[in-house]
Amino acid sequence: MLAGRAVGRLCRHLLGQPSLVTRRAQYSLRSERVPPPTRLTQSVVSCPGGVPLLHLTLADAVDRAAADHGSQTAAVFVHQDIRRSWREITYEADRLARGFLSLGLQKGDRIGIWATNVYEWLLTQYAAAKAGLILVHVNQAYQSRELEYCLRKVGVRTLVAAAGYRTSDYYTMLTELVPALADGEAGVPLTVRSERLPQLRDIVMISPERRRGVLRFDDLLDAGMESLSGELERRQAQVDCDDPCSIQFTSGTTGLPKGATLSHHNVINSANQVAHRIGLEEGSARICLPVALYHAFGNMFGSMLSPLHGNALVFPSQVFDAGASLQATQDERCTHMYGTPTMFVDMVNIAKQKRLDLSSLYSGIVAGAPVPFHLMRSMIEDMNMRDAVVLYGMTEACSMATGYPSDDLEHRCGTVGYPNNHIEVKVVDDTGATLPIGQTGELWVRSFSNFLGYWDDEEKTRSTVTPTGWLRTGDLATMASDGYVKIVGRLKDMVIRGGENIYPTEVEDFLMSHPDVLEAHAFGVPDERLGEELAVWIKAREPGAITEQQIRSFCKGRIAHFKVPRYIRFRDDFPVTVSGKVQKFELRNTFARELGLNK
Repeated sequence: MLAGRAVGRLCRHLLGQPSLVTRRAQYSLRSERVPPPTRLTQSVVSCPGGVPLLHLTLADAVDRAAADHGSQTAAVFVHQDIRRSWREITYEADRLARGFLSLGLQKGDRIGIWATNVYEWLLTQYAAAKAGLILVHVNQAYQSRELEYCLRKVGVRTLVAAAGYRTSDYYTMLTELVPALADGEAGVPLTVRSERLPQLRDIVMISPERRRGVLRFDDLLDAGMESLSGELERRQAQVDCDDPCSIQFTSGTTGLPKGATLSHHNVINSANQVAHRIGLEEGSARICLPVALYHAFGNMFGSMLSPLHGNALVFPSQVFDAGASLQATQDERCTHMYGTPTMFVDMVNIAKQKRLDLSSLYSGIVAGAPVPFHLMRSMIEDMNMRDAVVLYGMTEACSMATGYPSDDLEHRCGTVGYPNNHIEVKVVDDTGATLPIGQTGELWVRSFSNFLGYWDDEEKTRSTVTPTGWLRTGDLATMASDGYVKIVGRLKDMVIRGGENIYPTEVEDFLMSHPDVLEAHAFGVPDERLGEELAVWIKAREPGAITEQQIRSFCKGRIAHFKVPRYIRFRDDFPVTVSGKVQKFELRNTFARELGLNK
């Protein structure tokens, strides 16, 4: 980490501004940094609520966007050649909502969406909210076993599915779970009866092809007759902001996926607080959204945030494509870009090679993993993202902390920001006692954004949320005296080597300070003598640019000897989730197999 003055000078140079003080003057009081009234001595902080909480549903927000920003662009799906205004998208959402009513769906029924970033995903989300349904976000990479578990767990009654994803044919997988589909007539939907999915009744396919036993999406739109308008109005009026609207499954890397259930109040207010924090409340932004809609990052701060202030969403591709994202930013004059650090690494590399006009781009959100200093610097220099911020959150608590556009690079890269309005955050020891400033412990959060619980799993809900409403994040963190939070790892990822605690994030940050190290991913592997040893996969800036011995020499005398990785390997790519997060469990398993270690 560079010294504070050096970082400040570099930040002012990169941003092209005379000082951070003058930059802060450009922001309204609502998006101004609100530090604690005193310097903290204990790791607990509550951010004052400068922006009031909203009491409305997602459907209310969409209708308000149509009324206030009717002719403005709501969404552009570049790969589908689809462009819709807020008035148009609301009209079509009403049609689809009436189509859902024609299927007999009742308030509170669960409707699944299994698709990539297509217009029909967005339309289904808004229509489900209008019909009082709970949208179940199904990971686009799920195979039949995972799909069956999730649909059965939450009792999905209707599933809206795309034709497929990459090499996966969704219809083929569905016929495995519902064999009767294959016996139906093409284009004639069946009322599903399946022992494996006892509550599923309807399958809607996003495809021009008429498949056996399923309903086409376009046909469901046509079924939304005007005669159902009165019923839809009554249904929408029955929905309360505290009702559940979304079930999003956790990754399941430590067990079966859990269905985190969120209310309209959770998601709308989390999105709104972030919008005000980073200056999206003016409604003139054009947000390039390459992150997956099924993921909390994409839908909460994309499709749920945009109607609140009439911002436009630009979807460059069905799944992440760095080149398409930059091209769409140029062609659509996007002002903001969202992505994970891994996505931004790919986009920066292309931006350096191609002559693209990214002059409209100036801000965005990076989330999902720590942001190395050199990456943030490249985002500013090569992508013009001078006001980019880091966002920290989790499905169960939406967004908990966000940086400010006025933060210097030390705060942007060294922390995950300052707690959002109306949120309490603290760092505790293993007994739940609040720790002094600077000490490492588990991060707990209590706020309006905490989820309603895991669907049909009271035991796991109780183990995650304390009786006093604190949500255990499972993240290891430290808090500075100014209230900014730094994530140092996961409780389950902490490596205990011979009794010494090692936080992988700390080692990764150190290794990535070497100019020839582009990415580093550290984790523990079994060791008979010490219990665990530290291993690391490294991606060099150029193949062969650095050796294992040079890494060890770089570590010597700079970090404690027990933090120096025992095993060092190099590779050019890493296994990632659809949302762009590196799958450390896969790296750990690969290492263990290569070394012949017992798990």
